[in-house]
Amino acid sequence: MTQNVVFILIDGLRPDAIAKADCPNLRALMARSAYTLCARSVMPSITLPCHMSIFHSVPPERHGIVSNTWVPMARPLPGLIEVANANGVRCAHFYNWEPLRNVNTPENLWMSFCNDTSKMIDGDAITVEVAASMIPRFKPQFSFVYLGTVDTMGHVFGWMNDGYMQQIARVDVELGKLLAALPADTHIVLQSDHGGHDRTHGTEMPEDMLIPWMAAGPGIKSGVALQSPISLLDTAPTIARLLGFKPHPQWEGRVVDEIFSAS
Repeated sequence: MTQNVVFILIDGLRPDAIAKADCPNLRALMARSAYTLCARSVMPSITLPCHMSIFHSVPPERHGIVSNTWVPMARPLPGLIEVANANGVRCAHFYNWEPLRNVNTPENLWMSFCNDTSKMIDGDAITVEVAASMIPRFKPQFSFVYLGTVDTMGHVFGWMNDGYMQQIARVDVELGKLLAALPADTHIVLQSDHGGHDRTHGTEMPEDMLIPWMAAGPGIKSGVALQSPISLLDTAPTIARLLGFKPHPQWEGRVVDEIFSAS
């Protein structure tokens, strides 16, 4: 079983912003990853429905969350955290948007940190400071690190406008600190949940639906652009593979086998 998988999500990061923003750490990670800049979100392409789909590997019409207000599932479905915990994986969450508490059910996390700072310009720095300290110290086998301020600045300034691009640069500095703190054998999965246009998102427009998705670490291809279609539904099954257990049979995504080097 892999001992250290870190899943990083940069909320609202458009894939076409990576080439245009001052984000050397993000580009360096992509250069050593198996990646795509054409992965797809789900509808509605907004934060909580997307995260429920990421962690449960089903679309919103299955899990029932269609806004940023959480409601209990009519037909409960075990997500990544529940299945990981059942397989003896210690899971940690570090996040700064409080509604994400509902992506897993109680008594399945080994460690959790939330300071709701996603609307602060330096709000991701607090999350990274804690994650960069706690992950190497306590060694959870799976860590989720959520960085929410890029999305906030998209709403404030407009996607691809100067304020949005400057926030990507700020968050990239924090990403560099996090990556530098992780053990060398860490498997990293990084993606967004949705993009955006003007000062909003949630539509089927490519600007909202296309997201970056990348994976790096031992046994994963380096610097390879993935050609097959990838959805955010594929994240949980792929992380399950990295952690050494089978995806839940009700999950609808697939393991992205193309990322793995031949043994």
